[in-house]
Amino acid sequence: MGNCCSDVAGGQTAVGGTNSSAAANASNEAVDAFFKSRGYNGLYSQIELSLSATDLRDRDVLSKSDPMAVLYIKGSDGSLRELGRTEVVLNSLSPKWIKKFTVTYQFEMVQNLVLRVYDVDTQFHGMDVKAIKLEEQQLLGVATCMLSEIAAKLYRTVTVDLAREEVSAPGHTRKCGQLTVYAEESVASKTTVELILRCSDLESKDLFSKSDPFLVISKATEHGILVPICKTEVLENDHEPTWKPIFLSIQQVGSKDSPLLIECFDFNSNGKHALLGKVQKSLAELEKLHSTGAVENLFIPTSVGQNHQRKVLKSQLIVDKYSENIQHTFLDYLAGGYELNFMVAIDFTASNGNPRLPDSLHYIDPSGRPNAYQRAILEVGGVLQFYDYDKKFPAWGFGARPIDGPVSHCFNLNGSSTYCEVEGIHGIMVAYANALPNVSLAGPTLFGHVVMQAAQIASGSVARNERKYFVLLIITNLSEVCIFRITDIDGVITDLQETKDAFVMASDLPLSILIVGVGGADFKEMEILDADKGERLESSSGRVASRDIVQFVPFRDVQSGEDSVVQSLLAELPTQFLTYVRARGLGPTA
Repeated sequence: MGNCCSDVAGGQTAVGGTNSSAAANASNEAVDAFFKSRGYNGLYSQIELSLSATDLRDRDVLSKSDPMAVLYIKGSDGSLRELGRTEVVLNSLSPKWIKKFTVTYQFEMVQNLVLRVYDVDTQFHGMDVKAIKLEEQQLLGVATCMLSEIAAKLYRTVTVDLAREEVSAPGHTRKCGQLTVYAEESVASKTTVELILRCSDLESKDLFSKSDPFLVISKATEHGILVPICKTEVLENDHEPTWKPIFLSIQQVGSKDSPLLIECFDFNSNGKHALLGKVQKSLAELEKLHSTGAVENLFIPTSVGQNHQRKVLKSQLIVDKYSENIQHTFLDYLAGGYELNFMVAIDFTASNGNPRLPDSLHYIDPSGRPNAYQRAILEVGGVLQFYDYDKKFPAWGFGARPIDGPVSHCFNLNGSSTYCEVEGIHGIMVAYANALPNVSLAGPTLFGHVVMQAAQIASGSVARNERKYFVLLIITNLSEVCIFRITDIDGVITDLQETKDAFVMASDLPLSILIVGVGGADFKEMEILDADKGERLESSSGRVASRDIVQFVPFRDVQSGEDSVVQSLLAELPTQFLTYVRARGLGPTA
């Protein structure tokens, strides 16, 4: 292996195999269900991509580069949408990343992938990789390939050159190493295996202290390619280590009989980890070790001439725990009677422009061409409505002054003073069009009121023991985004802390919030509300959100008619739902 994979300082924490990553296929399942519900009969499948690189450029002075790979998919207009980032591998010019990417492969579509490799500066090693600002990192190289190219290759593996434009000679590129992409078709499995592994009598590789051991578990594919799937935490100065529980889904492994290579390394901060020994066992064999109380001696490969032999060590691997659990999936809950209820809130602040003028985001074109809000309602709502059975949607507006009334930050879009629901996506469209001439666009932009209204509905559902989960879609235009200060410019979240307080409170309820930004604004600062980009939100009283419930998507990044629409919107919803029900011990059936 020769490298340590981690996205935190020192590279000493576990990657993959944690409880939170054991059911990472939830969004894929939701994508499958969406395609099937629309009668899509084309050839598509969920493909898992693994990345490794060789001969990267060394950009550091006193150590090797600390590479991280970022995967993008290129839209039909040439725009790039980020699909995800690997962990940072410390001090390595030939990294094998553990983090995998799952994409939907569609036979009849050209799906262009762009991969960029960055050298991450030391000061960012303790940061969540999603929060790392790529423009502050050194670009090691860029590679491109088509998903169909990988799928058609022998062994589903393609190696492409990494290139980087020469600063001194614009337009000319220089080869900066190679990137290998390995593809596997994902096979859904509900079975998760929990393992507790320990070793005894490990050898000492350090002069003045004991070894600092960690395990790397890799699977051998049907073509003999070794793909790392998880790494344990590093235990310092320990020759009798017991690592934290490892959670592996059968999907990650392939099958209970698939061979696994378990390697034990002595951690070194320079990235040159010393092999302490290895074993090769399947899950079925590990289960047998546990049930019989047997142990397995580690070995180190040795070569004598043309013969490949192994030296058996006194060091041993012990399986202290082996248990299998069924992790119910997102669709299990829907099939068991859970309902997902869709709600929508629309921004009517003055930053959208005068609705009577063609340059307004709220302008209703007589030709019938939908404006930005109408497109968002049709395309985003068209995806989310699939999960709402009765198609009766609460719909609100905010940031406007109804006729002869004060500015309201949450009013019923249908004009009623007693009920907020409309019938279907068409009902939202009609209520929106009817509301425009009956309100005066005002401000400021406040999300807290609509979030509290949605939370009140969700709270009432919990009190009635209903099996419902709610999804609030907020469509907004933040024309001059500056959420860190209070200002009179409408279109700005003028009370960020009030919004945070509402989101933190809602995190305890069966509620997810999807914020879609329309217009041409720079929405980067909005990502502070999305816990994916950093720490969880904290209320004014110091209370931290119990889970991530927010996803922010700039609407311009959602390409109509492409699979990216579905994947952008369903990337987090199933996981947020499962986090809620599992934390409360709620099963799929009553």
